Amino acid sequence: MNDRPASPTAAPERPEPESEEAFDRLVSEGRDRLARPFLPLLSVGLLGGTDVSTGVLAYLLVLGATGSHLVAGLAFSIGFVALLLARSELFTENFLVPVMAVVARDGSVGALLRLWAVTLVANLASGWVLMWLVVQGLPGLRATAVESGTHYATLPIGLESFCLAVLAGAVITLMTRMQHGTESTGVRLVPAVLFGALLAGGQLFHSVLDSLLVFAAIHAGADVGYLDWLPRLGWSALGNLTGGLVLVTAVRLLRVPHRVAEARREDG
Repeated sequence: MNDRPASPTAAPERPEPESEEAFDRLVSEGRDRLARPFLPLLSVGLLGGTDVSTGVLAYLLVLGATGSHLVAGLAFSIGFVALLLARSELFTENFLVPVMAVVARDGSVGALLRLWAVTLVANLASGWVLMWLVVQGLPGLRATAVESGTHYATLPIGLESFCLAVLAGAVITLMTRMQHGTESTGVRLVPAVLFGALLAGGQLFHSVLDSLLVFAAIHAGADVGYLDWLPRLGWSALGNLTGGLVLVTAVRLLRVPHRVAEARREDG
């Protein structure tokens, strides 16, 4: 008679409960974002452009006073703090939360594209107005605005700028992921400050932030125009999408494949 105990059957690997809880929160919030009526969606986007413009103002003030992009980048993080506390949104903050809802079949691709388009246009529209106010109200910043905006308006469209845009998309999406990993507002402020400083201080290529700098340069009389800006907006947005969706969101989904499968089965 064999008295040896039977070998236990290996349990299937499952991710830690925190990952599953975070997935559920992301899907729930993403569903709400995708279902927003047009006017609330427009309002959130307009406020997002206004809030991040405060960071651009701080960036220009500190850059003009110190000449240091790193120190100015730290000042720029004021804009991300404002975004967090005011509950407004940037275009690039929607590469994780609503995408999770679409993957779980709690929202459609059409609703996602609507969210991206309205948020981006609203961010840029309110940012354009705020940059005009900054240049008119603080004429001493015009030289700094021209220098900063011209840099992005003349950035060659190629591999280097695309890589900078991919990094920017990954940085913002990682920030979003970290903020949704906790319920504490105080803890959420930490990635807002750190990643805001990294984005602006590292001069990464961000579709909204750098568009606002270009707008400021144009308002200040720089020798660049909207035809210089528009193709770079498209190039940076493409890179931001690649960095956010491929480097962060897709990898994040690999941690909870069974939850994705369950959500899709429940949907039918």
